[in-house]
Amino acid sequence: MNRIGIILGSTRPGRLGAQVAGWVHDIAGRRGDADFELVDLADFRLPHFDQAVPPARGGEGGPEAQAWVRAIDGFDGFVFVTPEYNHQMPGVLKTAIDFVFAEWADKAAGIVSYGVAGGAGSAAQLRQMCGLLGLADVPAQVSLHLASDFENFSVFAPSEFSTDALSGLLDRVVEWTEALAPVRRRRAASMA
Repeated sequence: MNRIGIILGSTRPGRLGAQVAGWVHDIAGRRGDADFELVDLADFRLPHFDQAVPPARGGEGGPEAQAWVRAIDGFDGFVFVTPEYNHQMPGVLKTAIDFVFAEWADKAAGIVSYGVAGGAGSAAQLRQMCGLLGLADVPAQVSLHLASDFENFSVFAPSEFSTDALSGLLDRVVEWTEALAPVRRRRAASMA
């Protein structure tokens, strides 16, 4: 069965992302078509990207980066849960993405974003990065607004519309993950 990582893209104390990622994980866990695992960037303690040789040219980074790369390599697809800071993706998520290169390729990705404007700026940046790294980002997206999907801008209370949108996103991520499986197998065989 395919493994799909739900990447929590914020490490801030008091972050709302833990509530959102927990909701995604709970909904995904009710499905039987893939194994979903929550991946919290706070658990990896990645430094600022500091590699003299980038991963695209064979750089491996320190032990934290190597643990992160191994984690990403073990997944067949992803759901990114990302906030929006100043209409941009958080630096910690950008850094985490930069520490990995080949291990992103030929996998599906969905985006759940949140913020004042629903995380639109962060999601747009993330889509651009997915394309550059060979991640197939599904067109379905979940955009959560602080004014309508959070009580008092702090307690996550997703609407029925958002829950339905998440189900559609998960359907697409699973379908695309399965569709890309032969491509991943061919790439793995060619590297062996």
